[in-house]
Amino acid sequence: MSTTQSDRLRALIDPLVSAKELDLEEIEVSRAGRRRVLRVIVDSEDGVELDTCAELSRAISETLDETDAMGEGEYVLEVSSPGADRPLTEHRHYVRAIGRLAKLGLNDGDELVARILAVDDEGLDLEVPGVKGRKPTSRRVAFDEIAKARVEIEFNRKDKKEEEA
Repeated sequence: MSTTQSDRLRALIDPLVSAKELDLEEIEVSRAGRRRVLRVIVDSEDGVELDTCAELSRAISETLDETDAMGEGEYVLEVSSPGADRPLTEHRHYVRAIGRLAKLGLNDGDELVARILAVDDEGLDLEVPGVKGRKPTSRRVAFDEIAKARVEIEFNRKDKKEEEA
C-alpha cells in the first residue's frame, strides 16, 4: 500500500473510529487472489465488541463507497480488534496489559516473562514469577531496554471481574 493511499485511508477512517471512542491501531491493504483486502484494526481500553465492529464496518464501507480511496477494483473490508498475540508497541498497549503476563525481548538479547504491575512514561514495573517454589521478584524495565514485547496467553488467569468479586 502506498504511503499516499495509506494516509488517505487513515484520514477517512480515523474520524469514524474516534467517533466510536476507539483507537485506530492499523490499516493494511493486501491481495487475496484478484481482490484486495482492507484490514482495519481497532481497540479501546475496554476491548471491542462485535456489534461495534459491525457498526464501524458499515460506516467505513459507506464512506469508502463515496470516495475513490480504494480505486475501482473489488475489495473486502475487515474490521476487527487486535489478536491476543499482538505485539506491544505503544504506551497504551502496555497500559492495557497491566495485570497480564508478558514476554519481553530485551535489547541485550535476554528474554523475560513477567507480569506487568504498573506503567509510567519511562517504563514498566514487573513481577517476575519465582522458579521452583521461590517467591516472585520485582523488576523495573525502561522502555528503551525493550526490543519487543507480547502478552502471553494464560488459560487459568482470573479476569478483572473475577478478581473484584
